[in-house]
Amino acid sequence: MVTFKEGDHRLIPEAQADPVRFYRVKKMKFGGKGKEKDRTTVIYNDNITMQNIPLEAWDYVVNGKAALYWVMERQVVKTDKASGITNDANDYANETIGDPRYPLDLFRRVITVSIETMTIVNELPALDLN
Repeated sequence: MVTFKEGDHRLIPEAQADPVRFYRVKKMKFGGKGKEKDRTTVIYNDNITMQNIPLEAWDYVVNGKAALYWVMERQVVKTDKASGITNDANDYANETIGDPRYPLDLFRRVITVSIETMTIVNELPALDLN
């Protein structure tokens, strides 16, 4: 079960007072120091750190990459050097979805999907091609 280092973030006064600012993600990163990445911990932003992410969740691969990596790469604020256009996942969360927690909730949902999918795949019988 994924936990939050800070406890239930929904009960933190700053999250209630200004959720757009509190849940803003710039770039998710792994816990650990230096090159020692801790895949069981993802730092979402300065306010939120997810811990106890099951390592099995990283086994679900889509198009050669763990689905969780895909989410981490795309739920960012990034400016294209050539055009100067800024792609901000927070804008989509706030303006289209209407929920500043969307990038966080998306990551948590993909953890669940990844674990459940790998459970099903691992229970499938071996394929006999002979």
